Amino acid sequence: MVSWKGVFPAVTTKLRADESVDLPAVQAGVDRLVTNGVSAVIVLPMLGENASLTDAEQDSVIAAAREAAAGRVPVLSGLAEISTREAVATARRFEALGVDGLMAFPSLGYRTDPRETAAWYRALGQGSGLPIMIYNNPIAYGVDVTPEVLKHLQDVPTIQCIKEETGDTRRVTDMFNALGNRYAVFCGIDDLLLESVALGATGWVSGMTNAWPAECVRLFELARAGRFAEALPLYRVLTPAFHLDTDVKLVQYIKMAEHMVYGAPEWVRGPRLPLEGAERERVMGVIRDTIAGLAAL
Repeated sequence: MVSWKGVFPAVTTKLRADESVDLPAVQAGVDRLVTNGVSAVIVLPMLGENASLTDAEQDSVIAAAREAAAGRVPVLSGLAEISTREAVATARRFEALGVDGLMAFPSLGYRTDPRETAAWYRALGQGSGLPIMIYNNPIAYGVDVTPEVLKHLQDVPTIQCIKEETGDTRRVTDMFNALGNRYAVFCGIDDLLLESVALGATGWVSGMTNAWPAECVRLFELARAGRFAEALPLYRVLTPAFHLDTDVKLVQYIKMAEHMVYGAPEWVRGPRLPLEGAERERVMGVIRDTIAGLAAL
């Protein structure tokens, strides 16, 4: 059972230089996250290069993550498909593999209007028994799951949470005003964490937690306890790295952070390419400064 509270890192899928999936590294990453206090893990998110993996690879990542988590925390999976039929079939496949919940994207192949968006999520919600977190990122996907769309889904009990990633913290309050506590609201952007929790978000889908799990869990716990004065110094140190979570190359950037912090592989699957040149040096500089800042705290 998923309790919609706490830090739910969006887990990177570790790859080798030849682009094959490195399952031992996947398991090491999951174990590190769980050991450092996260409340759940989400494999196969966008950050996990979901759409670049075959069905067999997706299944192997889920199995490896579940084995590494060993029942200590729930294991959710991202769900990213093009057609409604494919999405429902994938939800059922993941349910059979034993995942504890889904973080469901809108259709990746078509920008649905509000009526179609509601129909998409209704089909997913009715297609399996898994609890669902709606992934709302209109900046990246051009589809906005507004409070009005959520009103049309209130009668679907499996739809339980929304990952809020519009970039506008006013949306958090708008959802609570329109829908009460019908849905759990999660912060979906690392550099809006304190602001979102202050407005009532109960959880955080985080990218940079992959690199700094203990520090991010500490930051979230301070915020949830209302200890913002204590949280601010840590937030300010982490925020330059958190900004990397909002870039189109967040996969490369966060994998680079993991590589520099604890030696995880930085490799990605094409069309993504490893960082090079001035961009690589800039990102490495941000991460080095963060490492130093955390040490100084």
